[in-house]
Amino acid sequence: MANGFRRVLRAGAVAAVAGGIVLGGAGIAAAQDEWPVQQPNSPIYVYDVDPANWLTPDELAYWNPLVNEPRLTSPFGTNTRIVCQGFHGVTTDCWQADLEGRPHMLQRLPANLPNVTGSSAPGGGVGHFVYPLF
Repeated sequence: MANGFRRVLRAGAVAAVAGGIVLGGAGIAAAQDEWPVQQPNSPIYVYDVDPANWLTPDELAYWNPLVNEPRLTSPFGTNTRIVCQGFHGVTTDCWQADLEGRPHMLQRLPANLPNVTGSSAPGGGVGHFVYPLF
């Protein structure tokens, strides 16, 4: 009987710690997940992205290693709002709305994979952005 009670307590403790980690991580992520705002007199500009400018996995060109265009890997494709920041013509950060319209910061990969060209361009060239936890 005591062993069963200990197992329940241990499972509860593990669940509490795991929940704290998940909620703590969500709090950190939520701080980044706000639409960027254009600051007056700033060289960093904010703009809504034209969905036609992104390659998504359902397009053949996305998989072509010689096509140097921006890539997006997201469960929403380009069907929800995407806002980016840029500096001197280089896209630095992007956010995409979920189905409820809430922004989520996209993660930029270190390279525009599967592209094999363009990484020597300023700012690393065009990027490959991935929806968080996708």
